[in-house]
Amino acid sequence: MIYLFAGDDAKTKHASYEKFLKSLPKGIETFFIGKNDFNPMQMESFYSGAGLFFTKCAVVYTNIFEREETLDLVLEKLEFMEKSGNSFIFLEGKLNKPVLDAFKKARAELNIFELPKEKKEKFNSFLLAYAFEDRDKLNLWIYFRQAMDKGVGMEELIGILFWKAKDMILKKNFRKFKEEELKNFASKISYLLPESRKAGLDDESAFEQFLLKAF
Repeated sequence: MIYLFAGDDAKTKHASYEKFLKSLPKGIETFFIGKNDFNPMQMESFYSGAGLFFTKCAVVYTNIFEREETLDLVLEKLEFMEKSGNSFIFLEGKLNKPVLDAFKKARAELNIFELPKEKKEKFNSFLLAYAFEDRDKLNLWIYFRQAMDKGVGMEELIGILFWKAKDMILKKNFRKFKEEELKNFASKISYLLPESRKAGLDDESAFEQFLLKAF
């Protein structure tokens, strides 16, 4: 079965998505895969059959459609996913009609959440990156709370902070962080949400606590 959670009403979408994850059968093996971890061969192994250590599993893909080549590949394989005994969950931003039609054709369960035009308000997620670069814990937390209030997805914020840490390492920007600190931060934040979900923790609380203890 295929499940799609998409749209620009991030707050409502994530609430529905979190509720769905909690409804999954207890004990089912769940895999969380982001755009940087996507592997076509791994995807094929998921829809082709059971794994060595589980009979059925749930595969959660988050924001992988930001890369057009990945989107095209997934759309080609939806038919196989629909016939698989495993579950495939996609958490994405706003998608166009042809993509939604492809999911409909594959008999996916669509969960689309759109903001009314007058309520749309963008948040500059790079504010978190600038606060992190300045080692400004107070503003980092303030911007995080503002982003949450405006419904920005945690995957987006994590991606921004991961990028900033890597960018600082590449540019040897060790003005306020040691290289080892940046490497440790990037490593931990990349696995933050999958590990918190496996532990049954609330995503928002886990992310907030991580930022407060990050430095």
